Amino acid sequence: MKTSQLLSTTLSVVFFMSVFSCKQAKKETSEEEMETTEMTEEVADPFFKLSLAQWSMHRMIREDGQDPYEFAAKAKAWGFEGLEYVSQLYRDELEAADYSEEAMKKFVDKCNAEAAKHGMQNLIIMIDGQGDLATADAAARKEAVENHYKWVDAAAAMGCHSIRVNLSGTQEPEAWVEASVDGLTQLSTYAKDKNVNIIVENHGGLSSKGELLAAVMTKVNMDNCGTLPDFGNFCIEWGEWPECNEWYDRYKGMSELMPFAKAVSAKSHDFDENGEEKHSDYTKMLQIVKDAGYSGYIGVEFEGSELSEEEGIIATRDLLVNTAKTL
Repeated sequence: MKTSQLLSTTLSVVFFMSVFSCKQAKKETSEEEMETTEMTEEVADPFFKLSLAQWSMHRMIREDGQDPYEFAAKAKAWGFEGLEYVSQLYRDELEAADYSEEAMKKFVDKCNAEAAKHGMQNLIIMIDGQGDLATADAAARKEAVENHYKWVDAAAAMGCHSIRVNLSGTQEPEAWVEASVDGLTQLSTYAKDKNVNIIVENHGGLSSKGELLAAVMTKVNMDNCGTLPDFGNFCIEWGEWPECNEWYDRYKGMSELMPFAKAVSAKSHDFDENGEEKHSDYTKMLQIVKDAGYSGYIGVEFEGSELSEEEGIIATRDLLVNTAKTL
């Protein structure tokens, strides 16, 4: 081979290797950039998952004729992952059948089918109207406990981690604590082998006194008994609706209930021009939740009237996500 040909061949090889190396470097850089982007997106994700409390749709269902069994489809379309059912939104059909095993099975099967169809996770059934778990009357309390059994069974069949109960009953604090401890212990004992939690929401009356409800949890002291702290339900005594005669400090209450929390409810009513909830400081609330080490689902529960239910649900969802980015 002539010298000129050898030189030409050598230069061609060098040029090819340089181009190949540059392409490899560019490819590796792109992969690194992609990994960095993915990591950044992960870091930007909220420290919690989003669920929807079905009560946010109660006007759609009761006034507009929305089928309650379309809950999963709606929640999926609005960007949620988890479902929190409300028993009273199915009351008409279940009461008409006297809560028969057949009627309860139909409810469970339809909810499961819809959740599976839309890739949603069943989380909680919120129970109302099944008796007073904190009544001072032991016989009535036992009856209320047993009325909840069918809902524990339904929750187990649906893969829900909890049923939410109310501690209504006597309004004398010491008697209320004693009755609440007994009612919850009975119900939690039944639910334990079914892997279902019994969780209590601050839901008016003495249950909205965070210190008292925390004392009940401490006395019950069962792994499957806990709280569902709600950002806004800290009215102890209602006046003429929607006026509250006595409020419990909501930030103090959240701090007292979070150590026992197995779920969290982000209550919302009204929003200002910046998208902030007018009654609860979401930055303070989410900081309390985060400081407690909670990383489960936070359920959106919109109850306002200035926005439509859909608008309120979306506004609350966005407020949670945007606020989490600042913590």
